[in-house]
Amino acid sequence: MTRPIRTLLFSTLYPSSTRPGHGIFVETRLRELLASGAVDTRVVAPVPWFFSTDPRYGDYARMAATPRYEIRNGVQVWHPRYLLPPKIGMNVAPFTLAAAAMPTIRKLQREGFDFDLIDAHYYYPDGVAAALIAARLGKPLTITARGTDLNLIPQYRIPRRLIQWASKQAKASISVCQALSTVLAELGADPARLKVLRNGVDLLRFRPIAQAEARHALKLGDGPLLLSVGHLVERKGHHLVIGMLQHLPEHRLVIAGDGEERANLVALVQRLNLGDRVHFAGAVPQSELPAYYSAADCLVLASSREGWANVLLESLACGTPVVATRLWGTPEVVASPVAGQLADARTVEALVAATRALLANYPARPAVRRYAEGFSWDETTRGQIALFQSILASNSNAPGANAPDHA
Repeated sequence: MTRPIRTLLFSTLYPSSTRPGHGIFVETRLRELLASGAVDTRVVAPVPWFFSTDPRYGDYARMAATPRYEIRNGVQVWHPRYLLPPKIGMNVAPFTLAAAAMPTIRKLQREGFDFDLIDAHYYYPDGVAAALIAARLGKPLTITARGTDLNLIPQYRIPRRLIQWASKQAKASISVCQALSTVLAELGADPARLKVLRNGVDLLRFRPIAQAEARHALKLGDGPLLLSVGHLVERKGHHLVIGMLQHLPEHRLVIAGDGEERANLVALVQRLNLGDRVHFAGAVPQSELPAYYSAADCLVLASSREGWANVLLESLACGTPVVATRLWGTPEVVASPVAGQLADARTVEALVAATRALLANYPARPAVRRYAEGFSWDETTRGQIALFQSILASNSNAPGANAPDHA
């Protein structure tokens, strides 16, 4: 094609002015792709309808305050509202999502952006909704799996059936790690349509800062320092990292993130008499994270579920090795002792053992950075462009498959 490929990026995981960190990894991949000049994109990123913007409602209020349209980093983004009813929301979400987005997408087409394909992110409900839209419009579709959409949601009967249907409609299913592609294959997806395109890391944003300089800027003082980054929810395992301090008496811990578990984590610190050894930094903007990574001796990620954990690569790009639970795509990131150590179980004891092993054979921080440089976005961008070109070259404009009845 002589003109850029026109794509419609469809996902509820996309940042907005009111939730700038939400789905930042989707925006980052798109930003790198657009920089190639090979693609022209509009984004439709629906948000659940909520009745109030009163700050007391927290994230729901921020959803309600999301603008219907905005331009982020030069990209036009629409945020239509969709209904997510209590109790039955999981089962009907793909259908309400598709119905809410269709008028916006039709309007885009009428105004001249007749896209070539739909690039959907997150398999459920987003990918299923995108498959419904693609079937209606007769457009080819790719769906990117990112983690919880495949390592948790398919245990539910109706979502599993809809994921299986969507995988058959998609011209390609992209996974950010091989482990997720394996799940799709086990669910019945055609192996010939599975493609692994891992997330990269922004090597310009995430780069080393002298540790003493970073600690001074953050007022973190001296001594061994652990870092735990992520939303304060149980599956991120911050409570386990706090528990590690009982076995590592010389260490302190910084937790970067905010969320529903904050009060419980503060209470745990008090119950374990850890005093000022744990510092809660709150939600930290991406622009400030390099200082925290650089200040730490080690990032600890104690998650119960991860597809491809971006925080691991961000830490490595700043020269800081990691300790993480051995699951899903994490062994594909931490594939060398230079990068860090993997815990064989999601327990305090296993995480402590992995941390001690890392400290006993601590890699040089420049070597850690060089390891991270093997995870630039260039390969992923080339892979996307080649995949889109291949799909469009082979697309015979066959009519879309029939959409499923709501099971």
